[in-house]
Amino acid sequence: MSSEDHRASFSFPEGDPLVSVGREIARQWGANLGGPESLRIAVEAVEPQLKREHQIHLRRLEMQREASARADENSRAAAEREMQMMREKRQHTLWITGLYLGAVISIAMLFASIYVAMQGVWWLAIMLCGPSLVAMGKLYVLRRSDTDDMRAVSQSARAATNAADQAQPPPTV
Repeated sequence: MSSEDHRASFSFPEGDPLVSVGREIARQWGANLGGPESLRIAVEAVEPQLKREHQIHLRRLEMQREASARADENSRAAAEREMQMMREKRQHTLWITGLYLGAVISIAMLFASIYVAMQGVWWLAIMLCGPSLVAMGKLYVLRRSDTDDMRAVSQSARAATNAADQAQPPPTV
């Protein structure tokens, strides 16, 4: 293809000052390089270097993507560790609160049973410090409630109320 064919394939407006300046610059470069053959040789010499630079650029981009993916994974793992630590802290607080609450309720039940026993209502004292005390402690401290515990509490309550009914003097008329 000759330079005449190139000129014919492009249709530029003739009156445009930018196009005329561009043509003038292209003519000067063409004259300085020594024609189209010299330009072709120069482009062929530069092409391998451009390919290498392109490969280097692609490798850099891939390394940046990998680094970004690692950073995202690290931040996600750090967030998960943070959430796990918060969960463990809440769980620990819940267990400690249950332990304190169980201790307070157990001590209160013991003191209440002693007070009630001193007042002469021994059947109520038996109910307060019997299996119900063990069941409450187990419920709050160990966070467990077995059916055997509830059965023992109900049997104890039944036995205490039966004993209270038998021990009471008949009402006076």
